[in-house]
Amino acid sequence: MLNHGLLFQVYGEGAAWQFLGWILVFTCLVLANEFARRTKAGGMLCFVVLPIILTVYFIAIYVSAAAGAEWALNNNTYVHMTSWFHYAKLYAATAGCIGFMMLKYKWGVGKTHWFKAFPFVIVAINILIAVCSDFESAIRGAQALAETGTSWWLSSEGVWLYGGWWNVLNGLAGIINILCMTGWWGIYTSKKKDDMLWPDMTWMFILAYDVWNFQYTYLNLPTHSWYCGVALLLAPTFAAAFWNKGGWIQNRANTLALWCMFAQVFPLFQDQGKFAVIPRLYADGFMDAATHPTAVDPTAQGVISVLSNVAPRQTHEICAKFFAGDVAGSCAEQLRAIPLCNALFCEVNPIPVKKALNLQGRGTGILRMPLCEMEEENAVKLEKAMKDYGIL
Repeated sequence: MLNHGLLFQVYGEGAAWQFLGWILVFTCLVLANEFARRTKAGGMLCFVVLPIILTVYFIAIYVSAAAGAEWALNNNTYVHMTSWFHYAKLYAATAGCIGFMMLKYKWGVGKTHWFKAFPFVIVAINILIAVCSDFESAIRGAQALAETGTSWWLSSEGVWLYGGWWNVLNGLAGIINILCMTGWWGIYTSKKKDDMLWPDMTWMFILAYDVWNFQYTYLNLPTHSWYCGVALLLAPTFAAAFWNKGGWIQNRANTLALWCMFAQVFPLFQDQGKFAVIPRLYADGFMDAATHPTAVDPTAQGVISVLSNVAPRQTHEICAKFFAGDVAGSCAEQLRAIPLCNALFCEVNPIPVKKALNLQGRGTGILRMPLCEMEEENAVKLEKAMKDYGIL
């Protein structure tokens, strides 16, 4: 069986890398926000110069891809970050950062009283982008349910999303967040001109926003939620709690824009490799664009299986074929696994399973009493069965 964290599949030997990735993202976001907010040069570099360079880069990618250029067609940004949502958030957040600097440093219309409404407008736009994405997922999930019998649908970026009424409720919660933003005209600049301060952004609102936004990322950006739904939300809240009172919305815009830029250029950081984390939502234990999910947590549709400890993907195929109506195909896969299953039960469970995992190099360690090591004769049979099955 799979071991899970409360919300994310962070466990085993890879957990150290996953936690390290989270710490790196959180720390870098906090530090980058400090660099951007404390000086005009830092803000201009992060939210004017860098976005201009990236815009030229993005245009070059898509123009070259349209012309059939190999480098562009294989570019990670082009392959993995094709959704409208990512670009909408990147530029909406960046626009917010620039507007906040105009208020903070009193540039141009930033000196006027009416421009104090800008933070409300740009935050509302950012929330509405997420609301539209939530509603899109609900609609696509309903369509998938009618066509396939499940609410899983495949996004343009090759990520399986589980859409339904929960997306509608979360979208409505986002709209309520907008209606709860008050005190626009009370926005002012700190004495040192480090921050644009919005006093009415109380802790109750910040916590409500963080909970709503985390739920959004978990539902609609599940393979990124460990970073954009936890680290990215906590970074501005952490700064506002300990040294930057009243500056939460500025911190939020800064960290969001910076993260969107990083994620758009280096998507594989969170999509593949040691730092990648998927949520418990994928109850099968993995997310693969080529494999339709058969189970979702919290519905917990699936199977409790000894075989899945050593052959999770093959066990998934047995279940997937059955739930898809391919009983004959599922049966054939099950029959093919019988010799391995017999070897896994030739001694008291979990003695053979631990032996098999150690043979696969998973380092499960020694057995504790009253269990004992597997008899050599049976260990040889187990190793042969694993090789015959193709998992060793």
